[in-house]
Amino acid sequence: MSLTGTPFFLTTIVLVVVALALPLALWGRIRGPRFVRHLARFFMLLFAQATAIVMVFVIVNNSNGLFDTWADLLGTGDHVNAAADLGPDGTGGKSVDGEPKVVQKFTPASDKRMGPGVQETKLKGRISGVEGEVYVWLPPQYDDPAYKDKKFPVVEVLPGFPGSAKAWFGTLNVNTQLKPLMEKGEVAPFVIVAPRTTLLGDVDTGCANTPGKVNADTWLSVDVRKMVTDTFRVTDKPDGWAVAGYSAGAHCAAKLAVAHPDRYRAGVSLSGYNDPIGEPGSLTAKTPELRDANNPWKMLQHAKTPPRVALFLSGAEGDGYQGGLAIKQSAKPPTTVQVSMVPAGAGGHGTAVWKRQVPDVFRWLTKQVTY
Repeated sequence: MSLTGTPFFLTTIVLVVVALALPLALWGRIRGPRFVRHLARFFMLLFAQATAIVMVFVIVNNSNGLFDTWADLLGTGDHVNAAADLGPDGTGGKSVDGEPKVVQKFTPASDKRMGPGVQETKLKGRISGVEGEVYVWLPPQYDDPAYKDKKFPVVEVLPGFPGSAKAWFGTLNVNTQLKPLMEKGEVAPFVIVAPRTTLLGDVDTGCANTPGKVNADTWLSVDVRKMVTDTFRVTDKPDGWAVAGYSAGAHCAAKLAVAHPDRYRAGVSLSGYNDPIGEPGSLTAKTPELRDANNPWKMLQHAKTPPRVALFLSGAEGDGYQGGLAIKQSAKPPTTVQVSMVPAGAGGHGTAVWKRQVPDVFRWLTKQVTY
């Protein structure tokens, strides 16, 4: 039974009803020694508490897009087939343009909570050695005959950790929020791409390449990118690509944009952090060297040539805002940085806050990309 499916959710409701009914029906009818009666009543109360906790967990999980599968929840999922050392650019010396085309077959997303138009596929990353699902939503203009010769811009969206690739659609409602804005011309007709980012059970990869462990950077910035450009009518120029994320995904988005101006023109960080230690379970938080190499603030400080990339960073006091200011102070042209403060009392570190920012974020992205 699927962790996020309706049958499991309904099962938890039924169990809660049964757990509440049992004490009402059996409390005074239990026979036997006092110890046995007390023990039976204790277990009935325990059962009621446990079923209520499970039901609340399912509601929270489904609302916030934390865990997709039982393997994600239990930390047993492994989507890494190989993790070779691919070098500084994450390609292992291969010419990505010279690699065979990766044309995937997509089917309508099985999870209807993601809203209309979302498609999914299972991708085997040829260079990264990662395998996982990728969700894609096409803008309303994509099938319009007037746009038949048009190549569209792309935004790759990343969740937090733990987090589901479905969350930008099922929780932040990026597709249903943006469709009317795209139809009115307020937002560019972006193709929205959401790849799996939970690749190693209960370990956060930091969206980085860690030889011998995982090539998460290459998965996101090379394999997924190539598949999208080979499968859909989208631009392959960095000027038409952006990456956005929230929480741990915000850290990833800023880092990927700074590291790969040849792949992304813009990065959006919502309530993120610079130092990977912001997510203690991250692989990149394990050593000072990894922390420095994957800290976008330090990456900008040490860059021989400032990257031609635009960054949008938002957060509350103590939750991303100061980190955004630090990046802005370190940035040198042609890097541009916009920092936005989330006011106190807006909702804390949660999906409701990030959901409200979606329209403004994509209006900003519309001004950054060309296609």
